[in-house]
Amino acid sequence: MKKPKKCISVEEARKEQDEWVKTRGKDIREAEGYEDTREFWYSLDELQEYLDYVREKSKEQGVEKPGIRFYLGAYPKTKEKKSYTTMFLSPTKEAKGETETAQEDSDPNNYEIEPYNTIGSGWPPMEY
Repeated sequence: MKKPKKCISVEEARKEQDEWVKTRGKDIREAEGYEDTREFWYSLDELQEYLDYVREKSKEQGVEKPGIRFYLGAYPKTKEKKSYTTMFLSPTKEAKGETETAQEDSDPNNYEIEPYNTIGSGWPPMEY
């Protein structure tokens, strides 16, 4: 199998993670008073199961080119828990009536299929 076109190098990934830690991570630490989660983990099996589910539900709806958008969120703060960051996956469907040059990242969310948010995150956060 050929490497996908959008792969980046390990060095680029490290630079991007370092930049996040130095900027947004620092801001969150200062504002919230604690280090937040910044990495999330899915097994390939559970991720594939969700992708297959989205593909099947999309097909039933007549959606020809489904996609997945990744969102950051935060759990509600309670007396027992800090408001840690989470990430969920949102199915998308192709924008109808758009030209072939329309970007796929502008496709709307498909609110008829449930988002996915059963993930694990490392604590403390794992350096890349």
